[in-house]
Amino acid sequence: MAMGKADESLRSTRLVFYKEDIEKIAKVLNTFLKNANARCVLLVDKDGHLVTKEGESSTYDMDTISALVAGSFAATKQMAKLLGEEEFSIMFHQGKKDNIQLSLVGERTILAVIFDDKTTLGMVRLYASQVSSKLSELFSEIADRKSEDEKIYQEFGQAAKGKLDDIFGT
Repeated sequence: MAMGKADESLRSTRLVFYKEDIEKIAKVLNTFLKNANARCVLLVDKDGHLVTKEGESSTYDMDTISALVAGSFAATKQMAKLLGEEEFSIMFHQGKKDNIQLSLVGERTILAVIFDDKTTLGMVRLYASQVSSKLSELFSEIADRKSEDEKIYQEFGQAAKGKLDDIFGT
């Protein structure tokens, strides 16, 4: 039953991204790619859905990577709890030629950075921290807009109900 409450909480805090939001996010991610000299960056929600991506990604199956990123974070969260932590906010996987760093951004999204030996883990971590802060601020603005939109919809709904009551005399 607790899982149902958690799912409902995630649904109620889900952000809706408009075209302008994705453009702002893309600008932030492209600046990050240049500064960190990374190959590709993905923004994935905790449900495993790709929000957006920037950079060189033609050889990757983005849907599968997005799902695995979210799954990896979910598994690591359970490991963190076993170790007495709430969750780990950064994960790093090193390969022979490609590496990936996963960073939690806010409560709902994960920044996945794919990079090779043209940069260093230190550069990726430095700039990932900065981009995470910028994205968190942007997400707060979007959440504030969502609250304002919901207020407008509620007011409209109440006004429409009032008019219908007047028309039908109820």
